[in-house]
Amino acid sequence: MLYERMKKLRKEAKLSQVNLAKDLSMHTTTYRRYESGERDLPMEVAIQIAEYYHVSLDYLVGRTDDDFTWDDLRGKT
Repeated sequence: MLYERMKKLRKEAKLSQVNLAKDLSMHTTTYRRYESGERDLPMEVAIQIAEYYHVSLDYLVGRTDDDFTWDDLRGKT
C-alpha cells in the first residue's frame, strides 16, 4: 500500500519522479527505487514525504484512508 500511495500522491500533485526527487533533495534513482519498492523506505524519508504532501504517516502507509494530518484537525494548516 505504501508504494501505491506514494505514486498516487505524486501523480495527483502532477509531479514527475525527477521533480519530486529534486524537491526532496535526493537522487531520482533513489526516489524511484523507494516508490517501486526496490529499496526500503527509511522512517525519516517516510516522514519527509508525508510532510511534503501534508498527509499523516498512517495515510501514507495505508493504515487509514483519511488523508489529513493532526494539524488539519486542529486548524493549523
